[in-house]
Amino acid sequence: MNQNELAQLTDEELLQEAKKMKSAKIMNAALIGFLIGVIFYSVMKSSFGFLTLIPLFFAYKLINNSKYNNQELENLLKERNLR
Repeated sequence: MNQNELAQLTDEELLQEAKKMKSAKIMNAALIGFLIGVIFYSVMKSSFGFLTLIPLFFAYKLINNSKYNNQELENLLKERNLR
């Protein structure tokens, strides 16, 4: 969701989105941990190769994607004094 769509939500809907974002943070953290484990195993088992770069790319995308969405939601929650 972008800033305009978030601004149009009611307070209750905004709190629901905050709960969804919290669940998404936990899932992203688990996926990133798994991908880092795959990378570590791959490096220890053989060497640094092309198949090691694929999980590294996905971990990078998960980290960058979650950062921007959460900032917008947190700012809007602070403006409305919901947290």
